[in-house]
Amino acid sequence: MNTRSADISDESSRRRFLGRLSIFLGAVAGAIVAVPSLAFLLGLRKAPQEWRAVGKLQDFPVGSTVRVAFLDPSPLPWAGVTARTAAWLRRVGEQEFIAFSVDCTHLGCPVRWLSEADLFLCPCHGGVFYRDGRVASGPPPRPLARYPVRVNKDSVEILTSPLPIA
Repeated sequence: MNTRSADISDESSRRRFLGRLSIFLGAVAGAIVAVPSLAFLLGLRKAPQEWRAVGKLQDFPVGSTVRVAFLDPSPLPWAGVTARTAAWLRRVGEQEFIAFSVDCTHLGCPVRWLSEADLFLCPCHGGVFYRDGRVASGPPPRPLARYPVRVNKDSVEILTSPLPIA
């Protein structure tokens, strides 16, 4: 066998190997993207929920509405301060609380509580919500999202979960 045919044979087998390697690596990269995407689209991945303490029972007078901060249920190691979120907590009775998301249901801007008007106000586009979270006026399509709240011994806890904005 002459050297020219050996070179062609080596080049052909190298080309075949690199072609197969490219197909394999492309398939692996495709699977890395496709599997989590498919799980998300099929609803197989459930958002984590966790009860987070936001304060002691005696810290919240009946009838008050205060902003409470807590850690997001699924913080990423590099999330930093963005792992912190908040809610508006209203004490309705001795053991009864209501917690509203701080995010407006229009585009997610943080709403403010105006105690003198007894309203939540979104400063971005003028959305207004009644004290029970219903839409009073403006562009928000639905009421403020709510978090479940419980009293555990002497502590007030909120069941954290990601809230949809759209």
